[in-house]
Amino acid sequence: MSGSRSLKAGRICASAVLDLLLPPRCLACGCRTGHTGGLCPSCWMDMPFLENPVCERYGTPLPHDMGEGALSARAIMDPPVFDRSRSVARYEGPARQMVLALKFARHRDLGKPMGEWMARAGQELLSPESLVLPVPLHRWRLLCRRFNQSADLAAAVARAAGCTHEPMLLARTRRTRQQVGLDAASRQKNVRGAFAIRAGYVTDVFGRAVVLVDDVMTTGSTASACARVLKKAGASRVDVLTFALAVPEEA
Repeated sequence: MSGSRSLKAGRICASAVLDLLLPPRCLACGCRTGHTGGLCPSCWMDMPFLENPVCERYGTPLPHDMGEGALSARAIMDPPVFDRSRSVARYEGPARQMVLALKFARHRDLGKPMGEWMARAGQELLSPESLVLPVPLHRWRLLCRRFNQSADLAAAVARAAGCTHEPMLLARTRRTRQQVGLDAASRQKNVRGAFAIRAGYVTDVFGRAVVLVDDVMTTGSTASACARVLKKAGASRVDVLTFALAVPEEA
């Protein structure tokens, strides 16, 4: 018992020394905070968290509660290939700052807390039997960027939810244009046929509930392209979990 107390005291002491040398900072704006892995009061107030009611399929906000399984007009008129999508926040304010810092400023330390928030936001999608996959980068883009932010998020989500994580299962087979600046039709055309399951992994998908992880959902074209391949391989369902959501009028 005394050894356990000593170990706990040692960890507290080490944490205090680390906080003194490297003061905790806000995940969004970088200012000093009182604890590690959180937001400052200002960013917390500005964080555009998504809350129910949301569309059952796209996860976009609904104007009022229309009951369980309610769908947006978009989901009725243009249903996605994937089954459901959920996100932590709208792609604006502190949420946008965090996505850009992870993706382009290479603040990979953000992957863990962002992934843990995603696991909480996507509780209804995740179970111990879920297969968690990141949206893959093309090998040349991965070489340039040196990491895949979606893979970092997927690893954190799987760890937090106790799921299986397979970062190499999906492959982007051709180099696509960046989706930024493209309209919905152009985005669909850009990613059509761009994904495949790597050799040797097809049997891992059959009959499984898959959760596809990405940093941002915009039109859903990339997620639908991946879902089409996964369902063709026999996935029982494909859900999508992202940190941020650009709702249609903002995309």
